[in-house]
Amino acid sequence: MAIFWQLHWILQDLSRYIQAATSPKDIVIVVDTSGSMKGLRMTIAKHTISTILDTLGENDFVNIIAYSDYIHYIEPCFKGILVQADRDNREHFKQLVDELMVKGVGVVNQALTEAFQILKQFQEARQGSLCNQAIMLITDGAVEDYEPVFEKYNWPDRKVRVFTYLIGREVTFADRMKWIACNNKGYYTQISTLADAQENVMEYLHVLSRPMVINHDHDITWTEAYMDSKLFTSQAQSLMLLTTVAMPVFSKKNETRSHGILLGVVGSDVALRELMKLAPRYKLGVHGYAFLNTNNGYILSHPDLRPLYRDGKKLKPKPNYNSVDLSEVEWEDRAETLRTAMINGETGSLSMDVKVPLDKGKRVLFLTNDYFFTDISDTPFSLGVVLSRGHGEYILLGNTTVEEGLHDLLHPDLTLASDWIYCITDIDPDHRKLSQLEAIVRFLTGEDPDLECDEELVREVLLDAVVTAPMEAYWTAMALNTSDESEQVVDMAFLGTRAGLLRSSLFVGSEKVSDKKFLTPEDEASIFTMDHFPLWYRQAAEHPAGSFVFNLRSAEAPESPGQPMVVTASTAVAVTVDKKTAIAAAVGVQMRLEFLQRTFWAATRQCGTVEGPCPESCQDSHLDCFVIDNNGFILISERSQEMGRFLGEVDGALMTQLLSMGVFSQVTMYDYQAMCKPSNHHHSAARPLVSPISALLTATRWLVNELLLLLLEWSAWGSWRADSKAEAKTVFHQSHKHKKQDMLQPCDTQYPVFVHQTAIQETNGAIECGACQKIFVMQQIPSSNLLLLVTDPTCDCSIFPLILQEATEVKYILPILHDMPAEGRVEVKETSLRGSDFEKPRPASLTVSIPPSPTEHCDLFSSLPPHSDPPPLGAASDLRSHLQDSWSHQGEFLPELSL
Repeated sequence: MAIFWQLHWILQDLSRYIQAATSPKDIVIVVDTSGSMKGLRMTIAKHTISTILDTLGENDFVNIIAYSDYIHYIEPCFKGILVQADRDNREHFKQLVDELMVKGVGVVNQALTEAFQILKQFQEARQGSLCNQAIMLITDGAVEDYEPVFEKYNWPDRKVRVFTYLIGREVTFADRMKWIACNNKGYYTQISTLADAQENVMEYLHVLSRPMVINHDHDITWTEAYMDSKLFTSQAQSLMLLTTVAMPVFSKKNETRSHGILLGVVGSDVALRELMKLAPRYKLGVHGYAFLNTNNGYILSHPDLRPLYRDGKKLKPKPNYNSVDLSEVEWEDRAETLRTAMINGETGSLSMDVKVPLDKGKRVLFLTNDYFFTDISDTPFSLGVVLSRGHGEYILLGNTTVEEGLHDLLHPDLTLASDWIYCITDIDPDHRKLSQLEAIVRFLTGEDPDLECDEELVREVLLDAVVTAPMEAYWTAMALNTSDESEQVVDMAFLGTRAGLLRSSLFVGSEKVSDKKFLTPEDEASIFTMDHFPLWYRQAAEHPAGSFVFNLRSAEAPESPGQPMVVTASTAVAVTVDKKTAIAAAVGVQMRLEFLQRTFWAATRQCGTVEGPCPESCQDSHLDCFVIDNNGFILISERSQEMGRFLGEVDGALMTQLLSMGVFSQVTMYDYQAMCKPSNHHHSAARPLVSPISALLTATRWLVNELLLLLLEWSAWGSWRADSKAEAKTVFHQSHKHKKQDMLQPCDTQYPVFVHQTAIQETNGAIECGACQKIFVMQQIPSSNLLLLVTDPTCDCSIFPLILQEATEVKYILPILHDMPAEGRVEVKETSLRGSDFEKPRPASLTVSIPPSPTEHCDLFSSLPPHSDPPPLGAASDLRSHLQDSWSHQGEFLPELSL
C-alpha cells in the first residue's frame, strides 16, 4: 500500500488525486471576451481555463461559453449540451480557447442564464455526471445587475455552485465577485499573474469535496488506465498499464470537523496485467480473450489495445492511449449494444459476426464470437469474456501418469508459455525465481507442497508432453538424414499445443538461423502470450486440418538489406472423440524462401513422371508466373523485388479482373487507434491565400507575445521565482513545442483487405487492354492457402490503375451541421458526444445536495493553515496424423466449464 499526499499527487499525476478527492461534476466555464480583457488579462484567462480543464477527468462533463455583448459557444457543435471531459475534448477546447479574441462590451447576465439552463436541462434529463454542478466565471469585473439570474435559477436551494475568478490586479470589482461566489456556495479568487493560476484554480476542488468530507463518505475510487512513466523509460518494450484504487483522507479533529478539511488521499497502484492473469487463458480457445472496460466505455485492458506507436526507432505512448472507447476496438458492435450494457453494469451475453485483423492488418479472420459480460463489484469496471464459435467449447483431458508426463516434460526441446499461469509463483518469495516449467515439476513431485497450481491445466500439459514426445526423436532423425544443401535452406520445425506447450528443433546451427526472433519474446506474434495464440497457430486453426498455411516473413522491413526472407508453413492438428472435434495443436516448419522457389521452379518444368519435361514452363519469356497467398501477397515471382508485395501493387489489371470475377473480395477494415500526420484543416478545399496584411498581423502578434514574456520576466510587479519564469515560458511556447514534437496525431483510418473466395479454385480469362488482350490462368495449389497465377507479360495493361492496400484517414462531420453552408462546417469526431447519452451508475454514497454548514463561507480557506507536508511437408503431414491418433486414444472430451 502506498500513501500519496497532496503535493506528491499534484506533481506526479494530478488526475488521480482529483478523482479520489472529489465526486463527478458538471462544469460550465463562462469567460469574458469583452474589450477590457485584451492583452495580458486575456492571456491569464486562457491559462486559467486550460488549468481548469486539466482538473477534469472522464467522469466529468464540461462546456465553455464566451461572452461580450453577445454569447457564443466556443465550439458551435456543442451548443446547449455538456460533453464528456475526456482527453480529446479537453485538448479540443484548449485549441479553441487559444483562438479567442476580445471585442465589445461584457454582458454577463445572458451567459449566466445560458449556463444555468444547460445544467438544469441535463439534471432533469438525468444526463451528465448526476452529481456536483458548478459554473466557473472568469472575468475582470461585472457591472450589471445579475441578482435576478440567481433568484430565478439557483436560489434558495443553491444546487449550482458559482466560482469566480477575477483576472488582473484591479480590485474595483472584487466585492461584487466575492458576493457572487459567497451567495452561491462557491469560492472567490483573484488571479493576477500566470503563476497564480495553478494554486488558485485548485481551491475549487476543496470546496466541492466539503459535503463528502462533512458527511464522512468514503467512496473508493478506481482510475482509468495509465502508464508508469518510470517503468516505460527503463523498459520501453514492455509497457505496463496500471490503475489506482484510492480514497480521500479527512481531518477528524473536533475543532475542524465541521470545516470539511481534506488532508489528502491514500491509494495503491494495481497492474492490469496482474488482474488479467486471473482469466484462464487455456479455457478461452484459440481466438478467445478477456477484457476490462470502465463505466465510461473506455478500455482498461484488451488484446487489441495498442497504447504505443513507433516514431522512427523509438516506441512512444499515444496521447489518447487511456481513452480508447470499447466501440473503437469492438467496432463491429454497430448498435453499441455491448458497449451500452457494459456501461450500465449489466450481466448478460450476445453474439456477433466479427472481422479480426491479423499480421499488422494484412489479413483478416471471419469469426462468430459469443460475448459474456458482467460488472465487477465495488468498482466502476466490467469484465468481458469472448469465445469464438468452434473453439473453447470442449477441453481434451487425458489419463497420463505423473511419472510418464514428468519424463517427457524434461526434454530440452520443450518450453511453456511464460505468460500463462500454470502455478502461482509471484506471492511466495521462494517461488519468484522459478519458471513455470520448474514450478510444475516441483508441484508434481511433491517437492514443494505450498505451490498452488491449476491442476486441470497441468493435466493438459502432461497429456500434450506425452503425445508430442516422439517429435524430438523424429526431428533428430530428419536432421541427420538431410543433405548439406538442405541444411542451408530449412531452418526449423516447431509444434504448439492448446496448453501453451511449444516444441522446436533446429536443422541449422543457431548462428545460421535466418529469423532469429521467431519463437522468441522479441516476436510476440509468434509465441503464446496472455492475450493471444501464435499467428501461425491462429491461421492454421481456420483452415482445414492437413491444409498448410504459408506466410512470408520479413518481407516488409528486413533488418538488413542482405537478410533472406523466410517462409513459415503450418497446419492444424484436429482431434475427434465421440464426434466432438477440437484443435489440439498446430505443427509447422520454417524454411528459406530460396528453397521454396527452387522447389517451385523445378516442379513447373516437370509435367509428370510419365510425360516428363513440360513443353512450356514458368521460366519461359512469354509466361509470367506468380505464387500468391489467399490475401494476395506474392511469395514467388521471377523478379525478387516483387516478393512480399501485394499483387495489386504489381499488376493492377490482373487484380482488378480477379475482383470482378469474384475470385477475390475486398473487405473494408477500420483502425480507430491509428496515428496520422496532422493536416491543416481549412473550410475550403482550396488552399487559402495568405495576404501580406494577414502575415504582418501574425508576425506582430508573435512579437507582442515575446515582448510580453520579456516584460513578465523583468517587471518588478511580476516578482517571480525562477520556476515561475519557466512556467510562463511553458505557457507561451507550449502550443508551438507540442506541434513541433508530435509529428503524428491520433486518427481513424480505413484500409482494404483482400480475401480469396475458396469456392473458386480454378479459373481463366482475358483482360482487354486496348490494343491487346492479357490472358491469364489461376489455380489453387492443393492442401494450401496458395494460388498459382500464369499470365501473358507481353500485353501492356498499364491503363489499369494499381490497387494499393493503403490506409486513408476517416473524416467526420456531425449530422447536425449538414444544413450549414460548407464553409461553416466543422469536422468533429462523432464519439465526442457519446458521454452524455448514457445514464451511468452512481456511487452509493454520492452527495448531490449541498448541506448547510458553517464552512460554506467563500473565503474559508484563506484563514486556514497550509495542508500537511525442413522436413518435407509430407513428413509434417505424417506427424500431424500420428499426433491426431495419439490424442484420440489417450484423451477424452469434457464440456467446457460454464462461465
